[in-house]
Amino acid sequence: MDRYSRIVFGFHGTTPDIAARLISGELPLDQWHASTNVYDWLGHGIYFWEYGPERARTWRNKGGLVGAIIDLGECFDFTDVRNTAILGDSFPRFAKEQRRRKRRLPQNQGKRRELDCAMINFVAKDFQRRTGKFIQTVRGAFLEGAPAFPGSAILRETHIQIAVRDRSCIMGVFRPT
Repeated sequence: MDRYSRIVFGFHGTTPDIAARLISGELPLDQWHASTNVYDWLGHGIYFWEYGPERARTWRNKGGLVGAIIDLGECFDFTDVRNTAILGDSFPRFAKEQRRRKRRLPQNQGKRRELDCAMINFVAKDFQRRTGKFIQTVRGAFLEGAPAFPGSAILRETHIQIAVRDRSCIMGVFRPT
């Protein structure tokens, strides 16, 4: 993991009511509900599309949109081969821990990323135990959707997603235009 001195703009799709409450300050950032589903692609956190307001706006047709200024902080960035190597190196310990607890190994099934979620959460907990530091954000690129045009390798829904695990990385929110 690296401490990034990088600020990005992220966009979060939600209901119009929650968007309005976050932007007005009625709902404080420290009370923003993080996703803790077992299938979250980047582990637990508040999810943002990096520089992707239209994708966030249409997510699950909820109709609300919140822009955020995010300091990536201590970032587990999967566009960096050092971090994807950490996942590979950690998998045997994760699998051993699952066997010790008599739990089945989670599986990824389409867009339900139970194995990825469990591994990222495992590595985050292990990183904190070993270093005393928190993984504040997790970042990954995802190739999705149909080809942009016939024969293209460029896919229409490709995006970079960020899961903010530490709300203090959200420097502020705004209403996108």
